[in-house]
Amino acid sequence: MSTLWTCRGDPEGWTPASRIRPFDLTPCFEEGAVLSPLLAAFVLFAGASCWVIRSRDVRTRSRKSLWVLRSKLILLALACAASCANLILILATHRSVVFIASYVLEIAALLVAPVLVSLNHHRTRASSSIILLFWPLYTLGVLVWARTSLTISPVALLPVVIIRCTVTLLGLAAFAVECYGPEFATEDRPEYFVKGHVESPLLTANIFSKWSFMWMDTLMQKGASEYITEDDLPALLPHDEAGQLGDRLKKAMNKHSSLWVSLFVAYGGPYMFALGLKLAQDALAFLQPQLLRWLLAYISTYQTSKASDGTPPTVFEGFAVAALMFGASLIQTVVLHQYFQHCFETGMRVRSGLVTAIYQKALVLSNDGRSSASGDIVNLMSVDAMRLQDLCTYGLIAISGPFQITLAFVSLYNILGWPAFVGVAIMIVSIPLNTLIARFLKRLQEKQMKNRDKRTRLMSDLLANIRSIKLYAWENAFIRWVSEVRNNQELRMLRKIGIVTSLNTSMWSGIPLLVAFSSFAVGAYTSGTPLTSDKIFPAISLYMLLQFPLTMFSMVTSNIIEAMVSVKRLSTFFDSDELQPDVRQTVTKDNVEHGDTVVSIVNGEFRWTKDSPSPALEDINLTIRKGELVGILGRVGAGKTSLLSAIIGEMRRTDGEVKVVGSISYAPQNPWIMGASIRDNILFSHKYDEEFYNLVLDACALRPDLALLASGDMTEVGEKGITLSGGQRARVALARAVYARADIVILDDVLAALDSHVAKHVFDHVVGPNGLLASKARIVVTNSIHFLKQFHQILYMRRGVILECGTYTELVSNNQTELYKLIKGHGNLGASLTSGMSTPFITGFSATPSSGSDTAAGSKEDLTEEKLETVDKTLIRRKSFGKAVLDDALPTRAASDGPTKEHSEQGRVKREVYLRYVEAASRTGFGAFIVATVLQQVASLLGNNTLRAWGEHNRQAGDNAGAGVYLLGYGLFSLSSVILGTAAAIIIWVLCSIRSARRLHDAMLNAIMHAPLTFFELTPTGRILNLFSRDTYVVDMILARVIQNSVRTLCVTAMIVVVIGYSFPLFLIAVPPLTWFYARVMIYYLSTSRELKRLDAVSRSPIFAWFSESLNGLSTIRAFGQQQLFISNNERRVDRNQICYLPSISVNRWLAVRLEFVGSTIIFVAAVLSIVALVTTGVDAGLVGFVLSYALNTTGSLNWLVRSASEVEQNIVSVERILHYIELAPEAPWEVPENVPEQWPVKGELEFRQYSARYRPELDLVLKDINVKIAASEKIGIVGRTGSGKSSLLLSLFRIIEPASGTICIDGVDITKVGLHDLRSAISIVPQSPDLFEGTIRDNIDPTGASSDAEIWVALEQTHLKSFVETLQGGLDAMVREGGSSLSSGQRQLLCFARALLRKSKILVLDEATSAVDLDTDRAIQEIIRGPQFAHVTMLTIAHRVNTILESDRVLVLDAGKVVEFDSPKNLLANKQSAFHSLAVEAGLA
Repeated sequence: MSTLWTCRGDPEGWTPASRIRPFDLTPCFEEGAVLSPLLAAFVLFAGASCWVIRSRDVRTRSRKSLWVLRSKLILLALACAASCANLILILATHRSVVFIASYVLEIAALLVAPVLVSLNHHRTRASSSIILLFWPLYTLGVLVWARTSLTISPVALLPVVIIRCTVTLLGLAAFAVECYGPEFATEDRPEYFVKGHVESPLLTANIFSKWSFMWMDTLMQKGASEYITEDDLPALLPHDEAGQLGDRLKKAMNKHSSLWVSLFVAYGGPYMFALGLKLAQDALAFLQPQLLRWLLAYISTYQTSKASDGTPPTVFEGFAVAALMFGASLIQTVVLHQYFQHCFETGMRVRSGLVTAIYQKALVLSNDGRSSASGDIVNLMSVDAMRLQDLCTYGLIAISGPFQITLAFVSLYNILGWPAFVGVAIMIVSIPLNTLIARFLKRLQEKQMKNRDKRTRLMSDLLANIRSIKLYAWENAFIRWVSEVRNNQELRMLRKIGIVTSLNTSMWSGIPLLVAFSSFAVGAYTSGTPLTSDKIFPAISLYMLLQFPLTMFSMVTSNIIEAMVSVKRLSTFFDSDELQPDVRQTVTKDNVEHGDTVVSIVNGEFRWTKDSPSPALEDINLTIRKGELVGILGRVGAGKTSLLSAIIGEMRRTDGEVKVVGSISYAPQNPWIMGASIRDNILFSHKYDEEFYNLVLDACALRPDLALLASGDMTEVGEKGITLSGGQRARVALARAVYARADIVILDDVLAALDSHVAKHVFDHVVGPNGLLASKARIVVTNSIHFLKQFHQILYMRRGVILECGTYTELVSNNQTELYKLIKGHGNLGASLTSGMSTPFITGFSATPSSGSDTAAGSKEDLTEEKLETVDKTLIRRKSFGKAVLDDALPTRAASDGPTKEHSEQGRVKREVYLRYVEAASRTGFGAFIVATVLQQVASLLGNNTLRAWGEHNRQAGDNAGAGVYLLGYGLFSLSSVILGTAAAIIIWVLCSIRSARRLHDAMLNAIMHAPLTFFELTPTGRILNLFSRDTYVVDMILARVIQNSVRTLCVTAMIVVVIGYSFPLFLIAVPPLTWFYARVMIYYLSTSRELKRLDAVSRSPIFAWFSESLNGLSTIRAFGQQQLFISNNERRVDRNQICYLPSISVNRWLAVRLEFVGSTIIFVAAVLSIVALVTTGVDAGLVGFVLSYALNTTGSLNWLVRSASEVEQNIVSVERILHYIELAPEAPWEVPENVPEQWPVKGELEFRQYSARYRPELDLVLKDINVKIAASEKIGIVGRTGSGKSSLLLSLFRIIEPASGTICIDGVDITKVGLHDLRSAISIVPQSPDLFEGTIRDNIDPTGASSDAEIWVALEQTHLKSFVETLQGGLDAMVREGGSSLSSGQRQLLCFARALLRKSKILVLDEATSAVDLDTDRAIQEIIRGPQFAHVTMLTIAHRVNTILESDRVLVLDAGKVVEFDSPKNLLANKQSAFHSLAVEAGLA
C-alpha cells in the first residue's frame, strides 16, 4: 500500500521545479501534486453531487435526449476501459511510473462519472458543472505531464502516454456532448412561458454559458435586428420575485433591530461569495505586473546572453509567459464579471425587498406615521432604495480596496525595495485628507437631499392642485416658489458639490503620479542597483492599479455615507407609528343574520394622533344591527367622518372598546378613484358577477353616464378619476361599496355631490329600506334632511360627542332637540325638502315616481302594487347574492399605465438631443473641456516616454548617474497633466453642468405650467413627478460625470493605439479585425442596452404611480381589508420592473466579457510580437515594457469606453424626455397686450354667442350652440343632471376648453382675444372640489401675496372661519398639511370662499360650492352671497339644493349640452310643463 503513495524512480523527488531540465516541472510534482488531487477532488465532488441530485424528481426525456445520454455513457465507458488497460500494462510490465496512485484514482473517477452524468441528465435541466470543469483542467495537466515524461524517457513511457492521452480525448468528447445539456426537444422542457414571459435561460444554461453570459445571446440577436419589447424578456427566477424577497426581509426585520443587519441576513449570502470572488480577482490583477516583470527580465537576459555569446534561455519560456498572461487575464475576466453580476443581483434584491417592505409599511401607517407627506414616502422608494442598490454595486470595494493596496505594496517592495515606502507614506498622509473631504461632501449631500425633498413636495402639490392653479391664474406664484428652491438653494449647493468633487478627483489622480515620482527619485539617489525598464514599468503599472482602489475608495466612501443617510431615513420610516392593532375587535363571520349586532362601541374615546391634547371623539356609545339604516348628522368639523374612521379602525382608541362583526365596505367623502377602467374601480378586485353588476349600475344611476363614454364601463379613467365629474366619481365610489356586498356599508356623505333626482334615485335603490342594501347595516353621514324619516336611528354630533341619538320620531317630537331645530329652520316639518338639491327630474330615469307627499315628516308612502312586486323580486334576488369573492388571478402585466402610454423614443438617441444639451450647457465650455482633456493625456504620455529613455540610459550605464534631468522632465509632465485634469473637471462640473441643469429644468417647468389642463388629465402625476425627481437628478448629478468619463477614456484609448502602433508597426495588422469585432459587439450592445434601459425607466413609473395612488386611498383599501391584494399588485409591478432591469445589467456583463477578451488578445499579440522581434531582430526591453504597460491598460480602457459611451446614451435619455416635455403644446398665451381695457370688466355682462365646445378634438361636443345673454350683476342659477354640461359651461368661461365655434363676450370684449391670465384673474370661482396645498393658511388664501393681512381676516370673518383660524397655532401662518388633510371638507370649502371674497372681481362662479357643508353653514354662506359684498357682482351658481337658486334672477336649465329653459324661477314655476317645475315639485317647493 505504501508504494501506492510514494514517489518512485525520480532523483529530484517532490520539488516542484526541475533543476536538471530548463523551464520544466518534476514528474512527482505533476502526478502527485497536480493530477492526483484533481482526480481525488473530482471523485469527492461528483459523489456529493450525486447524493444531492438523487432526491429530485425524474424528468421526462425525449428519444433524442436519451440517445445523447447513451453516447456520453459509451464514451466514458471506453475511457474507463482504456484507463484500466493502462494500469494493467504498468503493473504487468513494471514500467517506471513515478506515482501509481494517480492511475488508480483515474479509474475511480471514470467509474463515478457515468453515474453522475446519468443522474444529472434525468433529474436536472442543465449540464453538470463538475464534468465540464474537470475535463479541460485534466487535459491541461496531462499535456504538461506528457511533455515532461517524453523528455525524460521517450521510449519506455510512450505506450503509457499514448493510452493516457486516449483516455483524455475520449473524456473531451464526452465533455463536448455534455456541453449541450439534457434538453433537446419540446417534451424535455416544462412549460416554456412563465407568467406571460419566456422562462429564464439561466435555468438551463451551463457553467460556461453563465461565465461568458452566452445565455444572453438570443436576446442580443433579437435586439440587433428589431426593437425589443417587454414580451421578449425572460421571466425572473422564482427566488428573485418581489414577494419572496419582501418576506425574507420581513423575517429578518422581525429578528433584528438594525436595518443594516436585517438586509445582510436577508440578502447577504451571495454578496459574501461575491467578496470572495473580488479578492481572487484582485490577486489575479496583481499577478499581471509580476508576469510582465518576468517577461521583461527574460527579454533582458536573452539580449545580454546573446550579446555575450552565451546560451540564451529557451524560446518556449517566452511564449509560455505570454500564454500565461493571456490565461490569467481570461480567468480574471470571468471572476470579475461573476463578482459584478452577484453584486448587481444583490442590489436588485435589496431594492425589490425594500420597495415591497416600504409599501407594506405604508399600508399600516397611522395618522402620526403619515405626517411625512406622500412625496417623502415616494422619495424613500425612489431615491433611498436606489442608493442602497448603488451601494451593493460598489460597496465591497471598501474591503477589497485595502486588500489591493496591501498587495500592491508587497509587490512594489519586491521590485523597488525600501524606496517604495516613500510612496506608501504619501498615500497614508492622503487618507485623512480624503475622509475630511468626504465628511464635508456628506454634509453638502444631506442639505441637497432636503432641498430636493422640498422641491419634490412643492411639485407634487402643484400637480395635485393644477386645476385650481389654472382657474385662479396662480401659475406665476408657483413657478416663483419652485424656482426659488431650485435656483437659490439646490443649484447653489450643486455648484459647491461640483467644485469639491472635481478637486477630490484630481487629487486622487495626482497622488499615484506623486507616489511614483517620489519613489523613483529616492530610489535613484539611494540604491546602488540601476533602475532599469524591468523595474520601472511593472512599478508604474502597479501604481496605476493602485489608482483604481484609491479613486473608487473616495466614491465608495461617499456612497456609504449616502447609504447611511438613507438607512437612517428608512429606519425612521420603518419605526414610525402604525395603526393601533387592537383598535377594534373584528369577528369574521360568513353568515351574519338579520338583526345581529354588527358594530358596537362602548365608552369609546378616540384621537387622531398620539399627542393630540384633546380626543377627537369622546364618550361614544353606539350599537348597530344588520339591516339598520343609521344616519349621522352634525355641523362642519363635528367629528362625523372621525366616527366612521373609528369604526374602520383608522383612529387611536384611548378608552372603551369597539367590536365589528362581518365585512365592511366604504365610500369616502372624497371619492378615491384608481387610474383603471370604471369596471375595475367598481369590482375592486372582486370576481365579476354580471347580473349583480348590472343591478348595481342601475341602482347607482351610472347607466346614462356610461352610455356617453366611448368604451362604456371599460373606459380608462385618469389618475384620481380626473376624467369623471364630481357626481360620477361619487357614484362610482358608491357602486364599489355596494358591489362588495359587505355586512356593514359605510357611506360618508356620498349623496352631497349628486343632483337631487339622482340622489333620490340612489337613495331609494341603494340605501333606503327597499334598496339593494336593505338587508345590510348602513351607516350614512349626511348633511341633508330629506330622507331622514326613513332612517332607523339618527345620531346628531357636535365637537366629537354624540349629542342626540334615537329614531326620527323620537327626536322630532321633542322640540328641544337639535334635529327638531334643524328641520324647523330648513323647511316646514310638514313638507320638508325631499331633495333640497337641484336638477329637473327626467322621467323614466328613476323607477320611483315621486309625489309631493313623500317627505321627511309626511304621511306614509303609497306603495303601488307593481312597486311591491319589484321590491319582492329584488329581495328574493338579494338572498341569492352571496358576498363578493376576491379575484386573485391577476396577470403580471399589472394594470395599465393610465390613459396614455408614457412617451418613449425608440432607436438611437438623436444627435439633436446631444446638440441641444451642449447648447444648454455652452459650446465654448465644452470646447475648452475637450482641449484640456486631450492635453492632459499628451502630458502623461510624454512623462512615460521620459521614464523609458531613463531606463535604457541606466541599463547601458549600469548605474543611476544623471537621473536629475530625467526626473525633472517626468515631474513637470506629471504636474501639468494633473493641473489640466483639474481644469477639465471644474469646467465641466461648474460651467457646463449647472448651466444646463438650470436651463433644462426652468424650460420644463415653464412648459408644464403652460400646458393645457387636458394634458394633466391624461398624464399620471407619478410620471411628471418622475421627470422632476429622477430625470432632473440625472441631469444635475450624473450626466456631467458620465460625459467627463467618456471623453477622458476616448483620449486614453486613442493614446494606447498610437503608442503600440508606433512602436510595433506589425501590430497595426491586428487593429482592423479587432476594430471590426469591437464595432460588431458595440452595435449589438448599444441597440439592446438602449431599449432595455428605456423599458426599465418606463416600467419604473407604474411602481411610483401605484404607490402614490395607494397612499391616496389608504382608508378605502384598509376598510375593504384589501391590503394583501394591493401588496401583491405592487409586487407584480416591482417584478415587471425587475424583469426589465436584470437583462439591462447582464447586457453590460455580456459586453465586458467580450471586450476584455479583445483586450487580452491585444496583450497576447503584443507579447508574442515582441518575442518574435526579439528572436529575429532583437528589441530593447524598455520599448517592450513601455508598450506592454500601455497594452495592459487597453482592457480597462476599451471596456470603459463602451461603458461610458452607453452610459452617456442611457442617461441622455433623461434629457430626451425632458426635451419632449419642453416641447408640449402650450395653451393660449397668458398675456396679450393692448387687448384689455383698464379695470376690465367694469360691469360684468356676459354673452354666449352660438357657443359650442368639446374637451379634445377627437371627442364629441359637450356644449352645443348656446345663446345666452346675462346682464350685469344678475344672479343666475344653473341646473341639469350630472353630465349635462354645467361644469363645462363654467370651464368654457375660463377657456379651460376652447370654443369649437362661436364665442363668449364679457363687457363686449371677446374673451378668445384676451390673455388667459387677464381673463382668469377677472373671474372668481369656488370650485366643486376644494384644493389646498401644503403651506400656510395665508399662502392658501392668497398665493400671489396681493392682499394685506387685514383684508384676509375680513374675508375669513365673512366666511365664518375667523374663530377657527384664531385657535390654530400661528393664526394665518398655521401650516396646512399636504392636500389640506388637516382641515375638514367643509372648512376647505369655506377657505375657497374666502379666496373668492378677496379677489373682488365682477363675476363670481360657484360650482356646487356648498355640497360638503352642513345646512347651517350653507345658510351662512347663502347670506354672504346675497349680502352687500356681492350685490354688484354677476353670479353663476351650479347648485344641488334647489332652494339656493330659487332667489336667483333667472335659472338656466341644461340638458346634454343644450339650453332647455332660461327664465326667472317665478315664470318657470308658473309653467306646469317646464322641466324646472317638475324639479321643484319633486323638491316640495311648488
